[in-house]
Amino acid sequence: MNNKRVVGWLAFFGVAAALAWLPEYFQQADDGDAVVTTTATSAKDKKAAAQTTTAVAGATAAIKDLSPAGDLFAARSWKAAPALGTVVEQPVNVTPVVQAPTAPPLPFQFVGRLDDRSDLQVFLQNGEKIYVVRKGDVIDETWRIERISDVELSLVYLPLHLSQTLSVGSTQ
Repeated sequence: MNNKRVVGWLAFFGVAAALAWLPEYFQQADDGDAVVTTTATSAKDKKAAAQTTTAVAGATAAIKDLSPAGDLFAARSWKAAPALGTVVEQPVNVTPVVQAPTAPPLPFQFVGRLDDRSDLQVFLQNGEKIYVVRKGDVIDETWRIERISDVELSLVYLPLHLSQTLSVGSTQ
């Protein structure tokens, strides 16, 4: 079994060497070294001999130089290169957006109410503070109680004089 393997490898290497050597063997002598020798007796014959030697030298130079020029793996495309556009800057007129001032959200939560015959009091909570308010009271110099009804409490934000409402229960 070992002998067969050795013989197979020897045959493979022998065929590979023959394939590498055969083109060199059948190729003619170097074309660049070929010299055309003619015995020309007249001027016409000398001119023809010079033309044949230059033709032979030109043909061999084109065949001889087969080395690639440049990068073999460079990216190539059939598309035309895109033309770069020019950017023209135009001045932008920035008009400031004026927003109408708005009151902050109500910081109070409804806790309860006390309905006296002569007066209606509402209990409001802001954080840990509890306020007992009536109609016309001012809280922290920013909120004034405008109106108290069975359903809602109307407050005015004093810095902007904007009114907001807070639900204080239902009609039931």
